[in-house]
Amino acid sequence: MPNIRRNLSDIGREILLKWRTPTNYAAKPYARAMLSLNTVNDNYGCDSGREIVLRFLCNAQMWRGEIARNIKAELKAHLKDGEGRV
Repeated sequence: MPNIRRNLSDIGREILLKWRTPTNYAAKPYARAMLSLNTVNDNYGCDSGREIVLRFLCNAQMWRGEIARNIKAELKAHLKDGEGRV
């Protein structure tokens, strides 16, 4: 994973473009919420970006394949460093 990461809005956009038929409808609102976030330190309403990402990951467990693995790893990297720098 490179040091320079995409912001969460870019990741959310890719999720919505690539995951055409979510196996869990509950993941989609969190992907949409990511569209307005840059980092896990931003807020979406009363929820932190960290909570949004964690909830997406929890609800997207059945999303499989190379794209899913790459995106999930990128989101986990944002959570791990806690900074989510772009």
